[in-house]
Amino acid sequence: MNSIEKGSGSVEQMEHRAPVSDLLEELRSGLSNYWRHADAILQQSDVKLKAPDKEDFSFQRNFFSILFLYSFYRAKIPKHRRMLYAGIIQCLRGMVTGCDNLLDDEYKKTLDSDLPETAFRFRSVIDIMVSDRVLFQLLVEAGRGKDIGVEKIMAAAAASMKTMTRSGTQEASEEAGITEILKPDDLLQTVHHYKTGLLFQCPWDIPLVIEDLEGSEVAPLLEALYRIGMGCQILDDIVDFMSDLARKHHNYLVSLIYYSANPKEKSRLEELFASRERQCLPDDSAAGFPDNLAVACKTSRRFLESGLNLLFPAQHQFFVAPTIQFLENRIGAAQMMSASKK
Repeated sequence: MNSIEKGSGSVEQMEHRAPVSDLLEELRSGLSNYWRHADAILQQSDVKLKAPDKEDFSFQRNFFSILFLYSFYRAKIPKHRRMLYAGIIQCLRGMVTGCDNLLDDEYKKTLDSDLPETAFRFRSVIDIMVSDRVLFQLLVEAGRGKDIGVEKIMAAAAASMKTMTRSGTQEASEEAGITEILKPDDLLQTVHHYKTGLLFQCPWDIPLVIEDLEGSEVAPLLEALYRIGMGCQILDDIVDFMSDLARKHHNYLVSLIYYSANPKEKSRLEELFASRERQCLPDDSAAGFPDNLAVACKTSRRFLESGLNLLFPAQHQFFVAPTIQFLENRIGAAQMMSASKK
């Protein structure tokens, strides 16, 4: 038994283990199809698409997509359809990332083009528009192959908007800044429920329309993805603690501190509120609130562990530990998660 089977292996080892290695090949096929359609669409415009590089197909860059494909594998969706959904997941990713870029005034790349690097807003608009068109073309292509009926294609195209709209509506409610700090449990059950919990179920919206699946088989997988999404959002809140304070956005750690019985940490938070109003927030981080940070880290890990234990069956439980390690590193919370255990 090697180290990863004992639960101490690195995430790099995961991509070489079945079924992840097979799913990665399916994903790469779906990604190639996505870029093929995107290139054809942009050739009709003044924007020229740059060819994807090796990193665009890497396991690390597409880790979340692999988790979603794994849930399709668990539901016994056939390989050729998983390849279709791999391309669709990339479309959803392009739309969600593009929207996040616009809302957060930043640019995380989905498509690379010859547009100026400084034109990040228009780049995001291109990502959204192209991904939306590719999504429809992928569904039409599947319909032409008589694999999916026309009625299901139209229903699937409509379904793709459902969860993303609910998540986006929550994001939109924070644009002008919040006026109330919700209690921690209320924040999880309302804001983060829509913002990320349901968003992690979004890749299932189209398969649920197209596939003939038993609800009892899919429900645990959806619950697993929901919990993973919630765990990741709390990690995001830990990392974005200061920026969320500055932008007056909901944040789980802020909520914990605000309603905490710890007078020292509450007093420190009040100082930060005052600094925010004066627009002179110090260069600080969540590490300055160790007691409540420990609670946030514990809650995040509980969501992640329960979600991954539900997603991975007994024979694949050795994936749980390296997956958590990867997510903590990817989101940027690994150091604080480690410190919170001491």
